[in-house]
Formats: sequence, structure tokens, C-alpha cells
Amino acid sequence: MKRVVVTGMGTINPLGDSVGVFWENALKGVNNTAIVSKFDASRFRTQVASEVTGFDPQKYLDRNEVKRTDLFTQYALYSASRALEDSGLDLQAMDPFDIGVIWGVGQGGMETFESEVENYVKGDYAPRFSPFFIPKLLLNMASGMISMKFGLQGINYAPVSACATSNTALMDAFNYIRLGKAKAFITGGSEAPITPASFGGFAAMKAMSGRNDDPKTASRPFDRDRDGFVMAEGAGALILEEYEHAKARGAKIYAEVVGAAMTADAYHMTSPHPEGLGAAKAMGWALEEAQVNASDLDYLNLHATSTPAGDIAELNAVAKVFGGSKNLWVSSTKSMTGHLLGAAGAVEAILSIKSITDNVIPASINIENLDPEIPEGIQVAVNQPKEKTVNVAMSNAFGFGGHNSTVVFKKV
Repeated sequence: MKRVVVTGMGTINPLGDSVGVFWENALKGVNNTAIVSKFDASRFRTQVASEVTGFDPQKYLDRNEVKRTDLFTQYALYSASRALEDSGLDLQAMDPFDIGVIWGVGQGGMETFESEVENYVKGDYAPRFSPFFIPKLLLNMASGMISMKFGLQGINYAPVSACATSNTALMDAFNYIRLGKAKAFITGGSEAPITPASFGGFAAMKAMSGRNDDPKTASRPFDRDRDGFVMAEGAGALILEEYEHAKARGAKIYAEVVGAAMTADAYHMTSPHPEGLGAAKAMGWALEEAQVNASDLDYLNLHATSTPAGDIAELNAVAKVFGGSKNLWVSSTKSMTGHLLGAAGAVEAILSIKSITDNVIPASINIENLDPEIPEGIQVAVNQPKEKTVNVAMSNAFGFGGHNSTVVFKKV
């Protein structure tokens, strides 16, 4: 099996439009959650979200790209461009069939869908949908548009596994490179879900926080009084590259991808298994593939979204796999970013990798009263980042439908 490394990263999310700004704000404990500005959310139980602010796609994309794409694809194109720049890959010197794109999206073009249907319903003339309606809507259009923008002709598709999606994309890219099917991939995920229907649907499920009077503290994983997640938007992109190829061109290497696994809970449409059985198996398999002992894992970026049941279920799984390991520290950076749904895994992979390069564990903020049900021995980085040598980091991402996905990164 070939080795796989990370040679480029890019992002746009509520904490920043570059990896540097994102990382700096994460270490400062910045949280930009506020009352929704994209539409009037006053009729919903939840009225807060973590939005990307100041993004003008016309500054980064040509007119036709903007006209033909939904916001989730625009986020994808932006972050993929930044990751490619960061990697220093010379695309002209490579066979275009050696570079693929595997890009995850959970919902697709919700903004496009809602606006087109609304225009149809309100129309007082012969109904006419935009010819770009379906292309803008499709979940695979981000991967397709990235390949077209850069002329990449290798493996190209879009996996979908709800909020586990971009971890699934990373895992697939990792495996294709290991098998010799590609030299490099642009991989990650994007999401633009802050629209009336998407937001309202989650609000109706009572899955999101109702802390409308204090938005910045709404996302509070592991806190005793957490009441739901905070919806967020954006994208995260990573360049995965075959190690020898990266080494030969003198690339900077952030970390090595050493293990990944997926399982299913087979339990409930939206709730995780309360004992975390599927999550525990995914983490165990990923460690086994990485050839890393549980006692050697330094940092685990948890999926923990700030829901009452989900956080504890995941920590129960962690206790099964890691016991009372004194080496392991955990945190949930969704306390700062909010939950980017299908893009969450990619954005959190970036933070996990930065923890390795900088030897700092980002904190879980907004913890006022640590949940007493947290299994004994689990060390949570509470409210302040922790300086610690990080040689191995793991990132979890779980999704509705019972999807569990785990990726392991190692210092090179």
C-alpha cells in the first residue's frame, strides 16, 4: 500500500476565509454565532446560526461560474482553489488523469431549489424554470465544477452520508491513492444550508439550540445545559497526495493520513446508538489500520454537536475504545464553528492537522457546567486550548441514518 499525505488545505467558514485566520480564531475561542441574517427566522423556535460573512463569489470566480452555481459549489471552488495554491502542485506538469476530485455535500443546492420553486408558485405567467436549475441543485456539481475549473480528469464523484459526508470523501480519496488509482486528490466538503426550508426543517425536529437570547453561547458541547446544535455553512478542502510523489517535488507535508473507517449504527433515523457501539467500532478499526495503539492517540476532535443525547453517546464510545488513557485529550470545535453538516468533517480535519503541526489542542468553549454523565477519565480541553505534543490525531464525523466515519492523521 502506498502512503498518503496532506500537502494543501483551504477553507471558508464562520471563523475565517483562510486556514491561518481560521486556526488563529479557533485558538482564541472566537464564536460568530448570531441571529440569522439571510432571512427572517423569527417564526422558528431556533433563530441563530453561524454564517459566513463578507463572501463575494464575484471576487474569486468568473461571471459564468457564479451564474451557473449554487452557493455550496461556490464555497467548494473557493476552498479548493486555496488548497491547490497552498499545495504548490504544478498541474501542467502532471497527467490530468492522475488527479481526482472526491467532494462531499450533504444537502446540495437548497437555496437554488427554494428560490426556483418559490418563483414558480408566485409566477403569474407561463411557468419557466431556469435551465441551470437542475445543474445548480445536484450534489455532485461541486466535484464536477472543481474538475472543470482545473482540468482534472481522474476519479470524480460525490459521496453522501449526511454529516459524515466529508470524512467519507477523505476516506475514499485516501484509499484510492493507497491502491495506486491516483497520485493526488482534491477532497473535502461544502454546505450552504442556511435557507428557510432547511433551517425550518431542522428547527421543527428540535435538533437546534433555542438560545436566541444569547447566540454566542448556543453551541456548547459537553455542557450540562446544552439544547441542540447551531447550523453553520462553508467548506473545507484538503490535497491528499501519494507520499513519494510529494517527496519528489519537495512539497511541504502537513501530516500523513494513516487510517480511516466507517460503520453504521443500524439503530435510528436521527439518533445515535446510546452506547456508541458503531462509533466505537469505527474508531477501533481506524486505529487498527493506522497501527496506532489507543494509548498513543494524543487528540480526538469529536463530532459532538451539542445535542443532549449525541454528545454522551459519542463519549461512551470513546470510553469503550480508550478507557482511561491519560495521554488522550478531546474537544469539540463545533462550539466555535457551529455545525457545518456535510462539510463538518473536512473543516475539523483541518483543525486536527493543525493540532499536529502546532502542538496545540483547540478547546471546547461555552462550558459552564461540565456534564456529570461524561464517563470518568475522559479529558476535555475546557474553554482554553491546551499546549501538548500531538503526534497522532483523530477526527470523528457522524450523520443521520446512523453513519459513523473516523480518520486518523499522524506527524511525518
